[in-house]
Amino acid sequence: MKKSGVYEYTVETEDLAKYYKMGSVIVKALDGISIKIIRGEYLSVMGPSGSGKTTLFNMIGGLDRPTRGTVYIDEVNIANLDAYELAWLRCRKIGYIFQTFNLIPVLTAFENVELPMIFAGVDQDERKRRAVEILTRVGLGDRLDHKPAELSGGQQQRVAIARALANNPVIILADEPTGNLDLHTGLDIINLLRSLNTERGVTIITATHDLKMIDVSDRIFWIRDGKIDRIETRAQVAI
Repeated sequence: MKKSGVYEYTVETEDLAKYYKMGSVIVKALDGISIKIIRGEYLSVMGPSGSGKTTLFNMIGGLDRPTRGTVYIDEVNIANLDAYELAWLRCRKIGYIFQTFNLIPVLTAFENVELPMIFAGVDQDERKRRAVEILTRVGLGDRLDHKPAELSGGQQQRVAIARALANNPVIILADEPTGNLDLHTGLDIINLLRSLNTERGVTIITATHDLKMIDVSDRIFWIRDGKIDRIETRAQVAI
């Protein structure tokens, strides 16, 4: 999205680094990442295991603190937020989709999607309306009362996507969203994410090994050894 001829960025990082000490060894999970993510784009972060993808996600999502550097969400330096403000940001502005779904097994699909809205203080009638609407949109309007164990892997991931959308976030962070799914189900989830990105204008950032994700991405960030190796548009990628 452009604003007055200039791109509007929903996420920016400056010299972002995360170091861990393992005995006498310093592990540089992230080592000076500076990126700008355009509002409303579909971005894939790709790289080998251990390259820093999940660590970068944790920094952007406010789940971990960097050793060095800054993360801005909608021009706000999240390091300046207190615990309450950071919790508000994570609840209202960011939706999370995990490879292992992370659904609460004793709750139905409806209740799993409703839960983040309870935390956000959404009233009961609006929670019900929104949960039914989102679950219907992801193809689960007839599975509202089913618990995770009664759903397939693809259906569980659709519930996780609906839950991520519950509070109308500006950003969705999807960590290996197709990692536990078969080829055809994974493709369905990829296309669903892209359609939701187009319809709602939500910025989607995926960490993935799945090359099928490239086809729906506006840009691809290739990360290696905690650094950005290269940034390409879909048209520039040679597979």
